[in-house]
Amino acid sequence: MNDIYIRPMSIEDYDDIYNLWTLTKGMGLNNLDDTKTGINIFLQRNPNTCFVAISHNEIIGTIISGHDGRRGYIYHTAVSEKFRKKGVGQKLVTSSLTALKNEGINKVALVVFSNNNLGNLFWEKLGFKKREDLIYRDKVINEMEKITI
Repeated sequence: MNDIYIRPMSIEDYDDIYNLWTLTKGMGLNNLDDTKTGINIFLQRNPNTCFVAISHNEIIGTIISGHDGRRGYIYHTAVSEKFRKKGVGQKLVTSSLTALKNEGINKVALVVFSNNNLGNLFWEKLGFKKREDLIYRDKVINEMEKITI
């Protein structure tokens, strides 16, 4: 674990993080938000809250998070399979939560697919509670294509 460190994400990391996402079961990607252009827009809006985990000059983990001034949101969180259960995901989440807190955010939300058992166990272990009193809704305003992994 000594050779693993966390640093802010930059758009130059895109190819490596996209590759990691495509190797991560349960990741929900689309052809608009998850393009290099889409991620660059997100990083420009949230330059201090997205991180990568590095080991031997290789990206082994990533977390994308941001906020709207009131609530924080965590999006694509992934750790390379061979580095799981070593605290990498927890370090990424801690970095994200600290950055959001430093920007005045008091509450964070995220969405996990119900069939993503590994992801749901991870978030529960970190203290993220499942809300039974909400119905998640969304509306597509620009047609997008989901990328199945």
